[in-house]
Amino acid sequence: MAQTGFYWDERCFWHAGGNYAMTMPIGGFVQPMAAGGLPESPETKRRLKNLMDVSGITADLHVASAPEASREDLLRVHPESYLTAFKEMSDAGGGELGLRTPFARGGYEIAALSAGLACRALEDVMSGKVQNAYALSRPPGHHCLPDWPNGFCLMANIAIAIEAAKARGQAGRVVVLDWDVHHGNGTEAIYYGRDDVLTISVHQEHNYPLDTGEITDGGTGAGLGCNMNIPLPPGAGHTAYLEVMDRIVLPAIEAFAPDVIVVACGYDAGIYDPIASMLCTAETFGEMTRRVKTLAERICDGRLVMVHEGGYSEVYVPFCGHRVIEVLSGSDKVVEDPMAATVAKRQPNARSEAFFSGLIAEMAEELALPL
Repeated sequence: MAQTGFYWDERCFWHAGGNYAMTMPIGGFVQPMAAGGLPESPETKRRLKNLMDVSGITADLHVASAPEASREDLLRVHPESYLTAFKEMSDAGGGELGLRTPFARGGYEIAALSAGLACRALEDVMSGKVQNAYALSRPPGHHCLPDWPNGFCLMANIAIAIEAAKARGQAGRVVVLDWDVHHGNGTEAIYYGRDDVLTISVHQEHNYPLDTGEITDGGTGAGLGCNMNIPLPPGAGHTAYLEVMDRIVLPAIEAFAPDVIVVACGYDAGIYDPIASMLCTAETFGEMTRRVKTLAERICDGRLVMVHEGGYSEVYVPFCGHRVIEVLSGSDKVVEDPMAATVAKRQPNARSEAFFSGLIAEMAEELALPL
């Protein structure tokens, strides 16, 4: 049996948003963009799966689909009123219930399937069927609040998976590490008052949402100290991200002593992403994965689940994702980053790196973690 599970379904690539145009006004001198301007395209995910098939790494994995998350699973996170409104609009041809969350007919079922992939990945890891897992979920989930979809996210995939695992008695303490370039405000909101789930978000400061993700937001009540935001200024690259991992993220995870680590694995901090301003590379994502995997092997028997979130460069996301899966699975099917030489030249210079290092030290001090 392969040590790494890979969960995907062609139907997730069929999620559609219709004619939609981000935050730009349409009309006057603003020309409508192709496909309505929705950057959450299936091509980033489809091309990752295609690259995996061509490289041969798919054969090294335990590959499976999953059923849709059940109504019972969904109700642990989302209220009945939201699910009913979503289902009715989906059956009527689609629409939009929240902010930047358009969907077409059948969107409800596809969103439930996306959550189901995350559920099955976590279930199989916790049961020991696989050592670790990657869920190619689409639509994504980390911006979705219990009763309000947001930022392309229609259901809170990771939270749904965690609560299902808890209901089965499989997991007690869980860490959610979110390195998507946008703040994981939905996951944060769901667990903000709880002490059984540590949520950590490493994101570009004030990218999206504009009004969440502050370093001072540390949880409330029983959850005080169990939410950690690490907002980085635009331009942070490979060295800064790894320093954040080594000096802040990994010590916090180890101190929490989880039963399993779940990563909200977005690739929009990548250097070619069209809606972010970070400078991460395929190697950055690979090295972050290596560090988390090594930690998981030491503190929670290697139990690690990656759930796909954002990332909008159709060309570069596949190479970032493939690198993560190479490291996760230990496969020898290595695909070299064809843009490596170019991205190396665009990394921050020594002066910029010194700035980021100083900032990270200040954040570690503010978060009261040892250096």
